[in-house]
Amino acid sequence: MKRKKIITSAFSNLYTDQRIEKVCRTLYENGYDIELIGNNWGGEEKMERPYPFSRITLFSKSLKTAYFEFNWKLYHELKRNADHNTILHANDLDALLPNYLISKKLNIPLVFDSHEIFSEMPAIQGKMSQKLWRYVEKRIIPKLKFMITASGSYAKWFQKKYGISSVVVQNAPRRITFNREDFENNPKILLYQGVINPFRGIDKAILAMHHLDNVIFKIAGDGPKRKEYEELVIKENLQDKVQFLGKLLPKDLRNVTLMADCAMSIEENGGESYFYSLPNKVLDCIQARVPLIVSDLPEMRNIKDQFDIGEIIKDHQPENIAEAVKIVLNKGRKSYLPELEKAASLLCWENEEVKLLDVFEKASS
Repeated sequence: MKRKKIITSAFSNLYTDQRIEKVCRTLYENGYDIELIGNNWGGEEKMERPYPFSRITLFSKSLKTAYFEFNWKLYHELKRNADHNTILHANDLDALLPNYLISKKLNIPLVFDSHEIFSEMPAIQGKMSQKLWRYVEKRIIPKLKFMITASGSYAKWFQKKYGISSVVVQNAPRRITFNREDFENNPKILLYQGVINPFRGIDKAILAMHHLDNVIFKIAGDGPKRKEYEELVIKENLQDKVQFLGKLLPKDLRNVTLMADCAMSIEENGGESYFYSLPNKVLDCIQARVPLIVSDLPEMRNIKDQFDIGEIIKDHQPENIAEAVKIVLNKGRKSYLPELEKAASLLCWENEEVKLLDVFEKASS
């Protein structure tokens, strides 16, 4: 029997969105016809995928108006392309409304994948836009039949808030099997990978470098806080201890990650979306068998309770961040390797995609 067509859509330029890439590839490899729709906000890098994709052109100058423009254009794109043999797949709240309207109009299934608690993101805290997104969330989410989210804590939040059950599909990388070479970095490498946003603990980690000797802090990524943090490095005279690598291609980032002695995911409590998140970098570094320093937030505490994959920081004081780094570096990668191997075998995409396929199987019937 021929599988249904799935139209996956997201407010994303698609290029660096690893979750969407993994989801679409899994569905494509399991016989679904995939059509992926993103936009050109933030760039339009050349991309190759085994299934068709397109990017909606946005002319807006601000993110606020870009959301409205995208939702309007996405509605008409879905109206043109969806039929009664289609499953709609909306990624995050900023793509949900047009998908919901078309699903009701055509009476076709909709799968909602909430990568985060969008209405509680730090960037919109206390703004008028937060009220708008909360309104969209409140009106649509309780009516959904199929929902996926990225962490167990997110699932509990949505259940408590809206009484909806969601399937947890963690954004774990594909399993990597390799014999890690026993190399010694001199100086040691502390790594941050991801968007350079507020509430990621990056500025505190920069200040922690005053308390660390023979360590280089490498920051792989780009984002709105990069210029400010570069200026902080100069102000603190830490240019010889902190390096900004910029935005890297996924394969280049993997190579950088594999060489790290210690990675960090020390998100601060910047609202419920951050508090309940399981950052991608945690799972990426576990798969690369790199020990981490992490915040004492629910999802990271949960992993640390199961596997000794690194150290939990006492708080975000620079000297306490440095202390956690010292513990990891003094123990060495090798001492964490057995637990990292156990965690890597469990926290991988091959285990997560089984749950994903089950959701789309139910949506197909």
